[in-house]
Amino acid sequence: MTIKLDYQTVKNLRTPGRYTDALIKGLHIWIKPNGKKYWIFRYSYENRQHNISLGSFPTLSIAEARIKAQQSRDDLDRGINPVAVKNSAKAQKLALQTKKLSFKEFAEACIKSKRAEWTNQKHGDQWEYTLSEFAYPFIGNMGLDEIETEDILKILTPIWTTKTETASRLRGRIEWILASATTRKLRTGVNPALWRGHLQTILPAPNKVKKVAHHKALPYRQVPGLITNLRETATMSALALEFTILNASRTGEVIDGLREEVQGDIWIIPASRMKAKKEHRVPLCQRSLDVLATARAMDKDSKYLFSVKGKKLTNMAMPMMLRRAKIDATVHGFRSSFRDWVSEETNHPSEVAEMALAHAIGNKVEAAYRRKDLLEKRRTLLLDWESYCSIPVQNNIYELQAA
Repeated sequence: MTIKLDYQTVKNLRTPGRYTDALIKGLHIWIKPNGKKYWIFRYSYENRQHNISLGSFPTLSIAEARIKAQQSRDDLDRGINPVAVKNSAKAQKLALQTKKLSFKEFAEACIKSKRAEWTNQKHGDQWEYTLSEFAYPFIGNMGLDEIETEDILKILTPIWTTKTETASRLRGRIEWILASATTRKLRTGVNPALWRGHLQTILPAPNKVKKVAHHKALPYRQVPGLITNLRETATMSALALEFTILNASRTGEVIDGLREEVQGDIWIIPASRMKAKKEHRVPLCQRSLDVLATARAMDKDSKYLFSVKGKKLTNMAMPMMLRRAKIDATVHGFRSSFRDWVSEETNHPSEVAEMALAHAIGNKVEAAYRRKDLLEKRRTLLLDWESYCSIPVQNNIYELQAA
């Protein structure tokens, strides 16, 4: 039966049978005895009748059914069998679905998606390096569902006791990648890189093999001597390092810092650059302001707090400054120097020091109640730290000023 089909007409059809569309030759709606309705494209090719199912009504609208039918009609006009086209497309789709992703392919995709949550570019670089250096040679070309515990042990065993921290982090990264694959139904079964109750029963605990080496810190009593040397050096790297020490900041916060973030005597670091993903206000004392003014005069047209010819300092600028000064410490370690000084030499409350370091509050209840950022108390603390760092020293002996 050929009729003019529209939405309401098709919706109201109840009698089982085939109803041909008057607009597109070969298109009809098939009403089954159970009341379900399907779009069918019927045609003749090389003296044989063929039927192609286009989809069900109302999931596939009349307009969409007509477009599909017309595409098949166009294939016929070009001498192509629409069934062959449909089968080919179905086979390609199935091939993509069943293609086995290698561990390396999937891992690279995971790192790419995970970079958005990392505040520091180095995290992604570290993931890529450890996987490329230690994991890919063993399992890089293996399918995600082919990796077993023995494969993970081949990766970890040679470095577990010699590069324990690296090995432990690598294991965690592999576990996360394989867990993601399981979530996406690309593999099943126990995660072979799982520690608790699995590798834990085979490998010695990392903390029993080798203690974690923390960032090397300069004893706080030696900080004033270093500050004196930095002020005598007066390079952009020296200015950046002094500013970092005076404000107990992280390297990334400083080298990515922008001049527009400084408003008066407050430096506002956006949440995107903070480890805790929360905006951090830093009260700048006079020496910090002087340092910024000097840096601005040395590179007038830059947008960064510290730069050379408009380009921000690299991650290695401050570590190299320490190396040239023959200081066996890391830039990050000065945060520990600051924290030790607060604990041993002052009466400033611990929470003020922690807030100055922009540490995340682990206790959720405490975090809920501590809504203020203690700006003025932190200003007093950093002013005391600046005064301490500015103590004149001669041959490592502090010169005490007369009262």
